[in-house]
Amino acid sequence: MKKVTNQTKGRIVSAAWKLFYQYGYSNTTIDDIVELSQTSKGSFYHYFDSKDDLLGSLSYLFDEKYEELIETMDPALSPIEKLITMNRELFLMIENTVSVSMLSQLFGSQLTTKGEKHLLDPDRTYYKLLRQIAVEGQQQNLFRDDLSINDITKAYALFERAMMYDWCISGGNYSLCQYSEKMLPLFLDGLTA
Repeated sequence: MKKVTNQTKGRIVSAAWKLFYQYGYSNTTIDDIVELSQTSKGSFYHYFDSKDDLLGSLSYLFDEKYEELIETMDPALSPIEKLITMNRELFLMIENTVSVSMLSQLFGSQLTTKGEKHLLDPDRTYYKLLRQIAVEGQQQNLFRDDLSINDITKAYALFERAMMYDWCISGGNYSLCQYSEKMLPLFLDGLTA
C-alpha cells in the first residue's frame, strides 16, 4: 500500500511542477494539477493542505531523478564519476524543467518552514545515495580519511545547494550545468586523498 501511496503523491508533485514550469505558479490551479496527475481532489488534499505546500516538494521530484539514476548509472563508475554524473543529471533536469523563480521559491519556503525541511531530510534518496558513494570512496581510499561519511555527504550537498542558490540570485543568467562542470572537480579535489 505504501508504494501506491508514494506513487500517488509523486504523480501529484510531478504534475504540479510540470505545470508550474509551463504556466507559472500563479497560473496553475489545483484542478489543473489533479487533472494532469489523474488523481482526485481528495488525494491532493490528503497530501497537501494547499498549493503553497507544493513549494517544498521539489525535493521529491529531485529524488525521482536519483531513483532513476540508481537504476541506470553504471556501477563500474568510480565514486568521483558517480558524483559528477549525479550533479550533471540533476542540473540538466533543473535547467530544462524548473524555472529560476520556482527554485528561488523553494529555497525561500525552506528558510521560512517551521516543520519538515524536505531539502535536509536525511531519509531522502539523495542523501542515501550520497552516503553510499561516500562509503565507497573511503573504502577505495579516494576520499580523505580525516573526513567522516557525514562530513563528505554534507559538504557535497552544501556545494550543490550553493550552486543552485547562486544560479537563482544571478537570475539564471548562466548555464548551471556548464558552470558546475567547471567548479565541481575543484570542489571534489578538496575531498580526495
